[in-house]
Amino acid sequence: MLSYFWEWPIETISSDEHEMLQVLLIQGQYQLVSPNAIYSYGDLYTNFLRAFKKLKMESWSGKNILVLGLGLGSIPLMLEKKFGRKFQYTIIEFDEAVIHLAQKYTLKHLQSPIEVIHADALAFIDQTSQKFDMICMDIFFDDTIPSQFESVEFLKNISELISANSYLLYNRLALNQADRNKSQAFFDGAFKQVFPEGQKMDVGRNWMLLNRQPN
Repeated sequence: MLSYFWEWPIETISSDEHEMLQVLLIQGQYQLVSPNAIYSYGDLYTNFLRAFKKLKMESWSGKNILVLGLGLGSIPLMLEKKFGRKFQYTIIEFDEAVIHLAQKYTLKHLQSPIEVIHADALAFIDQTSQKFDMICMDIFFDDTIPSQFESVEFLKNISELISANSYLLYNRLALNQADRNKSQAFFDGAFKQVFPEGQKMDVGRNWMLLNRQPN
C-alpha cells in the first residue's frame, strides 16, 4: 500500500551494459529505470497500452509477437492482464541483468508462452527467417535509441519478418522538442522510406510509429 504514496525502492544492480538499473514499486506496479529513462512500468506502460487499445488487442486475431527490448516484460504483462490475451512471445534482450530482473519480478507470474533470447537484436533480425504477426520495437540505451536500430537496412530486415496484414509498433521518445524533432526526422526519413503507409501516434511522452503490413 505504501507504493501508492511513495516510490518504493526494491532492488538496484549494475551490469556490463548499465552502470545502474533500479526496480521501484509505484502504485502497486514494478518499474524498471536507468538514470535517465523508464524501461518498463507494469501494465501502466502507457505508450504501448494506448497503442494496443487503438488496435483493439482484445479481439486481435494474431498469434505470435516479437518484442525487441524486454524491460520487465510490460508488453506480455499488459496484454495478458489488461486485454485477457495469451500470445506466443519471442523476446530479444541484450542485457542479462534485465533478463534476470524480468524473470524475477514479472515473467514467472504470466501464463503466456514466452521465449526470452539473450542476443543482439540486430544480429537476430538479420539471421532469423521466422514470420511474426506483430513486432514491438522497444530498444533504448538509457534515453537513446542506438543508431543501428534507426537505419533503413534494419527497417527493411524488420519488414521481411512481418506476416501479411500484421503490425510493426516502433516506440520513440517525444518528451521534449529535441526528442520530437529527432523522432519526426526519423519518421519522415527512414521509416516512411521503408513503410510509406506508416502512421504516427502521440501517446504522451512518446510517439508510437505504426505500420500494417499489406497482404
